[in-house]
Amino acid sequence: MPADRHDTSPAFSAAPYIKEIGRGVAGARALPRDDARLLFDAMLSGRVSDLELGAVLMAYRIKGEAPHELAGMLEAAHAHCLPLPAPERQVVVIPSYNGARKQPNLVPLLALLLAREGIPVLVHGTREFNQRVTSIMLFEALGIPPCATVDEAARRLAQPGAGGDADPGPLAVLPIDVLSPALSALLDKRTVIGLRNSSHTIVKMLQPVGAHTPAEALRLYSYTHPEYRETLTDYFSHEPANVLLARGTEGEVVADARRGSRIDWLHDGHQRTLVDPMSGSVADVPALPPGTDVALTAAWIRQVLSGAVPVPAPIATQIETIRGCLRESARVSWVSPL
Repeated sequence: MPADRHDTSPAFSAAPYIKEIGRGVAGARALPRDDARLLFDAMLSGRVSDLELGAVLMAYRIKGEAPHELAGMLEAAHAHCLPLPAPERQVVVIPSYNGARKQPNLVPLLALLLAREGIPVLVHGTREFNQRVTSIMLFEALGIPPCATVDEAARRLAQPGAGGDADPGPLAVLPIDVLSPALSALLDKRTVIGLRNSSHTIVKMLQPVGAHTPAEALRLYSYTHPEYRETLTDYFSHEPANVLLARGTEGEVVADARRGSRIDWLHDGHQRTLVDPMSGSVADVPALPPGTDVALTAAWIRQVLSGAVPVPAPIATQIETIRGCLRESARVSWVSPL
C-alpha cells in the first residue's frame, strides 16, 4: 500500500482490541504483537472510526505500551513510510519531535558537525510543536530548507565528502509529513484530544532508511527518566537494533551542553556503556543562547561551526562516540537477537 494514501479496504472494527487494552491501569491487558501491528496499521490507514480511534489512543495513554506492542506498532509504521533508499555509507538517524522549551535546541549543531565530516545524517521531525523552537525552524534559519520529497532526501544523503559553509554535506532534513503523512496525521491528533499518543513514541523509534535494518543506520534515542532507560534497554535488547541511547535535552537526542551523561550502545542483542555517567555540570559551561529565540540560537550555532565558540564538551563527546560506533558497527555481522 502506498504510504501517502489511506487504504480503501473496509472499516476496521477496533472494539475487540479496546476490550483488552481499555480496562484501566489494573485490568488492561497487552495485545499480542501481531494484533498491535494490525490495529496500528488500521489506525494509520484511516480504517478506524473517530470514536474507536479516540478510545484506542486514550487506552494506551493510560495503560502504556508493552515492549512487544511497540515492536508491532513500529513494524506497521515502517510500512507507512515512503521508501528512502539507503546510501552506500551507514546513516546516522536523528529524530526531532520535541523542540526547545528552555534550553536551546542544538540538534542542528550535532547534525551539521557530523555531516561536515562526511557522515550521512538524516534528521526527521515535526515542523512545529507546542510553540517550541523545532529543529526544522532552526535549519531554515541556517539556510538549510527541509526536503520536499524523499527522493530529495536520498540525493542529499548520497552527497560525497564533507560540506563547506554553503554545502552542509550529506545531510537531509525530512519533515514527518513528507516521510509519512499517515504518522503525521496521527501525531496531529494531540491537538484534538490534548494529549500525546502512541505515535509520539513510535515516530522516534523509526529507522526509515532502506529495508529498516540495523546495518543501514545508527539511530540516536534519548530518555528523560532513568526508569524509561530500563524499558528502552529491554526493548532494544530483544529487537534488531543499532541504537545509541542517552539522556538528551528536553526530549531531543542531542547531549545537554551543560552536563555529561551516560551513553549506551544497544546492538545485536548486546548492551555496552560507551560513556560513563558524569555527575554535576561540566567544568566549562558555555554561555548558551535562550532556547526560545530562533535567530539567536542559529547565530550561536554558526559561531560554533566557524570555530569562534568551542563545541560544548558533552556534544564533542557524543560526536566522538558516534564516530567510534560507526567504525565498529561497520565490522558487525548483524543478526536478530530473537
